[in-house]
Amino acid sequence: MNDEKIKLRTETGQTIEVVVLSKHADRIEVVIGESIRVALTPTRNKLGYAGTVRGREVIYERSCADVQAELDKYAKLERRDPTTRRRR
Repeated sequence: MNDEKIKLRTETGQTIEVVVLSKHADRIEVVIGESIRVALTPTRNKLGYAGTVRGREVIYERSCADVQAELDKYAKLERRDPTTRRRR
């Protein structure tokens, strides 16, 4: 199984790599460490996603349009070749 990983930025400027559980244009769910689940929702200006972990803000710095384009690309690939299943 090939888990998708993305990088989030914390409010202190650190970068952390997390595993994606599900990805949709309106919500991205990730796991930090081994058991902390976080829901990232679009920011007001739609230029990123934000969520909180133990009272601290984390940010995924990709726009909703970028995420939707990526999802569309993978959906197109799945239609062409159904053997290339990708977990979202």
